[in-house]
Amino acid sequence: MSKHVFKRAGFLAAAIGAAGLLSAGVASAHVTANVYGPQPEKGGYGSIFFRVPNEEKDAGTVKVEITLKPEYALSSVRAKPLPGWKAEVVKSKLPAPVTTDSGTQITEAVTKVSWTAEPGTKIAAGSAEFQEFQISAGKFPTNVDAIEFPATQTYENGKVVEWNQPTPASGEEPEHPAPSVKLAEKSGDGHGGGHGSDAKASEESHASSSSSDNTARWLGGAGLVVGALGLGVGAGATLRARRATASSSKTEGTE
Repeated sequence: MSKHVFKRAGFLAAAIGAAGLLSAGVASAHVTANVYGPQPEKGGYGSIFFRVPNEEKDAGTVKVEITLKPEYALSSVRAKPLPGWKAEVVKSKLPAPVTTDSGTQITEAVTKVSWTAEPGTKIAAGSAEFQEFQISAGKFPTNVDAIEFPATQTYENGKVVEWNQPTPASGEEPEHPAPSVKLAEKSGDGHGGGHGSDAKASEESHASSSSSDNTARWLGGAGLVVGALGLGVGAGATLRARRATASSSKTEGTE
């Protein structure tokens, strides 16, 4: 086999390895609000999952706080218990009463939901882990197409990151976008989402999504391994090519 074939093999293997490493990389992650299952309707209820990644290399996340804007007047909000985290739902008096479509005046509503890590619990440092925090809320406002949930992420080293920037009309994502959920139009069945069958569908869809996430993370790890092997093969092929070239040169010199 000629030295040119060895060189080509080395370059190809190195290229495959680099591609594997790049494909396994993850873009900068944000705190997001997700819905699994039917989209919440205006004037209805729904379950929302706040996905919180960890972006600090040397510090874990120990507290997450979600702000519910007073104008949404969400009077019914429940946080799903999560082992290792203490949840707190804060209800406050509204600056001004909010009148619903049915004519009911709401003077108090939930304005914050927080999860604080108990000793020994955190979202670990680095970008390999995330945690999801779930709430069930309603009734959602009828005069907006989407609701925003500004979030505050606190790290164990004291760093605080505010995810509260609205996405402009241009659609260009800001550096720290506020988690948001789009609302579907009312279906007219009088339910508009809810805590019952729709919540169950949401849980089932979430389980499927989590399984997909695990598969994606496994594939990402496999990509890293393949990439490393590719780089190793490339390096080995290049070394063999150099040895073959050196040996050939010595033989030619002897002759």
